[in-house]
Parts: sequence; structure tokens; C-alpha cells
Amino acid sequence: MSTTTMEDERGLARFAQRSAAWTEKWFPDAYVFALAGVVLVAAAAMVNGASPATVAETFGDGFWDLAEFTLQMAMVVLTGYIVATSAPVARIIERIATYPATPRGAVAFVALMSCLVSMVNWGLSLVFSGLLARAIARRSDLRADYRALGAAAYLGLGAVWALGLSSSAAQLQATAESLPPELLEITGVLDFGATILTWQSLLMAAILIALSVAVAWASAPQGKAVRTAEDMGVDLSDSVERLAPRSRPGEWLEYSWILPALIGLLTLGWVVIQFATLPFLSVISSLNGYLMVFLILGLVLHGSPRAFLNATGKAVPTTAGVLVQFPLYAAMAAILTRAEGSGGLTVSDQLADLFTSIGGGGAFAVVIALYTALLGLLVPSGGGKWLVEAPYVMQSATDVGMNLGWTVQIYNAAEALPNLINPFFMLPLLAVLGVRARDLVGFTFLQFLFHLPVVLLLLWLLGMTFEFEPPVMP
Repeated sequence: MSTTTMEDERGLARFAQRSAAWTEKWFPDAYVFALAGVVLVAAAAMVNGASPATVAETFGDGFWDLAEFTLQMAMVVLTGYIVATSAPVARIIERIATYPATPRGAVAFVALMSCLVSMVNWGLSLVFSGLLARAIARRSDLRADYRALGAAAYLGLGAVWALGLSSSAAQLQATAESLPPELLEITGVLDFGATILTWQSLLMAAILIALSVAVAWASAPQGKAVRTAEDMGVDLSDSVERLAPRSRPGEWLEYSWILPALIGLLTLGWVVIQFATLPFLSVISSLNGYLMVFLILGLVLHGSPRAFLNATGKAVPTTAGVLVQFPLYAAMAAILTRAEGSGGLTVSDQLADLFTSIGGGGAFAVVIALYTALLGLLVPSGGGKWLVEAPYVMQSATDVGMNLGWTVQIYNAAEALPNLINPFFMLPLLAVLGVRARDLVGFTFLQFLFHLPVVLLLLWLLGMTFEFEPPVMP
């Protein structure tokens, strides 16, 4: 573990280390924030005039509203972990770890790979990038700072993950059967062509990736300031776990590649048929299809049912936060949108009126982004709090004539920012790296200082290129 003291740092880096130490000491688990959120929303509903009985009833009735979506988001994390820990991916990591030629270039390379992989699956990005950082740190010919490598591995989740395919807000809005009825009535269905695949969103993602890589390169320690994994006492010996030998004849199929190969062929056939018979955007916007492909890909990459099940057993604990938090977000959303108070208005109605008073244009985008980032700092959710924000934010967007698809992207771009400060989502990566949050947050906090103004500016300027479009109902 790192022996670096805060006295070894200067200026902004020292301030960032102090902030990381304070956060690690005083921030409770994210589940506590979710519980507190329910209490605050319930209190707000009663202040708004709803009776305690009404609040209690909406809490219970809404608790399992999003059971399907909760499972889907847990599967995003699980499938990413399974794919990242397969032997073929491990070989790919070892190969590409030889590409960087300089220590600074290695940090920038990890940052780039982390961001690009997170555009496909944020769970995959965390594990893949952490293993890549370890592989580079094992190189005897390259003295790269292990803290900077680790922070670079986290940038996918802190910069652009919510602008990619595993964005829970974009996935939810594209899946009619997963949308709460109250939200569906406001937004209709927004496929990826209206959110993450607009040229504005893709441009923003490209700019943020370039910014992340540039800051990672410029902030990488050099010379005597470098602290390697060896300096930090981190064991870098990695190996793909071998299966125990078969002990009985009935285990033959468990260890065979035949069934994974056949299931893989079936899945490939299904994918081909989908693209041949359905519109392209409909296919790639299907959350269930996305998850099925990733799950079967993990099965095929592990090569046998037994290896796949072993990997799944290790991946399941990473889904715990999603499974226990999302029902609370569903309950919060139900209270906000259904617990009517004075004049028949809900808390969601009141918040919508407040945001509508801001007016449209750049001011609306900036205020919503800042609100989302602040709420995300207090309630780290991986996008789950969109269920809470969406009813009043999207209603406000409709009222002021802001494009609904771009409003989702305002949320997505701002949702990633707090991850650079709050270490909650670092936990799986920290386990892979063998370090503590305070070793990385100094670097990610520096990224936050650069990202915040750029994100706000892009949301303002690019938002002016959209026109309002009425909701499309399924």
C-alpha cells in the first residue's frame, strides 16, 4: 500500500489528497444515501400536503415498479465482469500492454482504452482497464506511476460511460416496457438515434475522451515523483485461474466447449436475423438484446459451462449495490409522481414548475447539469437516479421546448462528473489494483476540475443545435 504522505504533494495535488482522505473517512455507503433519499422525498411529499397514509401507500406500491430494469442494470455489471475476466481477454490485455513506449504514454493509453471500452460497457471498462494497468505496471522496461495508471483506468466511468451503450438513462428511455407509466406519458420512447447516437452526443464524447487522455498524460508524475506498484507494495502476479480436474463422468459437459459453441451459434443467428428484419436503431437500442449478447459472449469466451459459472460466482457480488438500491429509487420516483398534495399537485409537479421558470436554452442545460452533478455526488447510482429526476426534468424540458433526447444527454454527461470525486464506483477497480481510493482521487479530482467547465460549455452550445420534437408513443 502507498506510503506517500500528503506532505509529499504540493498545491492542487495536496488539496486533492486531503479531499480524498476526508471523503474516505466521512462518506457513508451509497445505500445510506438512498435510504436517506426516500426519507427526504417522503418528508417533502408531506410538506407538499400529501397525507402520511398516501405517502406510505405510494412507497409500497412503487417499490417493485422497476424490478425488470433493476435486473437489467445488474446484468450490465455482471456481464462486463465475466467478459473482462475470460482467458482470451486476458491474452489481449497482455498483448496491448506492450504498446506504450513511455511512462506518460502508458498512462494516456490506459485512459484512452478505459474511455473507449466504457462506451460499450462500463462494468467491462472497470475490470478490463484495471487489469491493463496491472499488466503495464509489470513491465520492467517502463517505470510508470501506478497511481496515475489506476486513475487512468477509472476515467471511462468518470468521463464518458453514460454517453455510451450501457447508459441506463438512454437504455431506459429506449425500452417502453421498462418505463414507468408516468414517465412514458411525458417522454414517449426515445431510441438511441435521439440520445447517444446523435452527432452532438458523439462529438461531446470524442472531446471528453481527448480531454481525459490529455490531462492524464500531462498529470502523470515523472522522475523521482513516480511511485511504482513495487514502491507501493502491490503484488502484481496475475494468472488466469485454472479449473480443478473433473472428478466424475457426469461433469464431462461442464468442462466441454460444445454447449457454449452451440449456444453461441444460436445467438449469432438471432443477431443476424434481427439486423436483417428490423431497423438498425431498434436492434441496437434493445437492452434485452444487448445483455443477451454480452452474456453469451462471456459463456463462449470462458470456453466451458464450469469456467463460466466460476466467473459468474465471482461477478455476482459486484451487482449488490444495484440490486438493493434501485427498488429505493423506484419508490422515490413513485412518491414524487403519485403522492398528490395541496391542489392535487405532486412534488414532481412543483419541481417541474421550478425548473420551467428558468426558461429554455443554455441556462436550462447548465442548471439541470449542475443539479444532476450535485445530486450524483450525494447519491451515486450508476444512472439509477434518472428514475427520480426524469419525471420533473423531462416535464420541464417539454414546457420550455428543450429537445427531450438532448435532455437525457444533459443528464448523462453530468451524471459521470461526480464519479471523479466520490470513490463509490472505484470499489471494483480498487480491488483489482490493490490500492486505496486516496491513491487515485488526487488525479481524478484534477480531471474533474477540467471536465466540469468543458461539459457545461458543450451542453450549452450543442443544445442550441436541437429543436423540440413531441414524444413518440409506442
